[in-house]
Amino acid sequence: MKLTLKDALAALILLLSLAAPAAAGPFEDATAAYSRGDYATALRLFHPLAEQGDALSQSILGLMYVKGQGVPRDTAEAVKWLRKAADKGDVDAQSMLGAIYSIGQGVPKDYAEAAKWLRKSADQGNADAQSMLGTMFSYGQGVPQDYAEAMKWFRKSADQGNADAQVGLAIIYVNGHGVPQDYAEAMKWLRKSADQGNADGEFYLGLVYAKGQGVTQDYDEANKWFRKSAEQGNLDAQSILGFNYAAGRGVSQNSVEALKWLILAASQTAASQSNPNAGALRDAAAHNRDLFASKMTPAQIAEAQKLAREWKTTTQPLR
Repeated sequence: MKLTLKDALAALILLLSLAAPAAAGPFEDATAAYSRGDYATALRLFHPLAEQGDALSQSILGLMYVKGQGVPRDTAEAVKWLRKAADKGDVDAQSMLGAIYSIGQGVPKDYAEAAKWLRKSADQGNADAQSMLGTMFSYGQGVPQDYAEAMKWFRKSADQGNADAQVGLAIIYVNGHGVPQDYAEAMKWLRKSADQGNADGEFYLGLVYAKGQGVTQDYDEANKWFRKSAEQGNLDAQSILGFNYAAGRGVSQNSVEALKWLILAASQTAASQSNPNAGALRDAAAHNRDLFASKMTPAQIAEAQKLAREWKTTTQPLR
């Protein structure tokens, strides 16, 4: 899990897509323009509404500056508008503002400021903010580490169907952090997350099957979920899938396929990953890639590199 703008942005975009122009007006015209991808027109119409103090227009304007829609990306300008909306109690603006401060996107990373805004949004029932706040309590980011608080917020969010929170809740049950270790409960939540296509849920579900935690150890099933996650760009899944192909664990031994996945894992950026230790994991993947390649023929290496390049050009990781 990581703190991310992904879900906060998705929630606001969904709100825009559902907004129907029941009556003609600047806001309805702006929403319609945004929905059809005419961002220049949307920006022109939303801007005066935001200047007049409309919180939703301010929130949407902040979103557009974050995503660079109709304007160059400008986090400072985004924060300005999001803060105006957040100060008026806009739940999505509060969530986005918290996410921006938590990852330090265009602003100094500030976990305390992130936690402040995420709590305001979470208290209003925003599932994405609740999930991010749960993560902060899990790691003690901007708040004291408190697994009971983490579980409280993860459960509120997970009960609303948030896939990231479902993973967070499952990890608490797997590790027995503040609760009795309960693999069955962990499996329940991981399955819910994985069934939504969440890359972290798929990876951890594969890990449970690989380790036989509360289920019969099953490398075939593990690799099925590792592959689903790896195809979305999950570094952990790509690394372990590489090792499994190298060792023939649950799959036919295939050195070329093994090196392909290690190459892909080593090429990931830490910022794109959910694991807070992604930088170290990426470095370890690079070390293992080089070590494994040293035992292969030039033809095998070339083939693995070709497969990795083809994967990059045909696959769009879900972030």
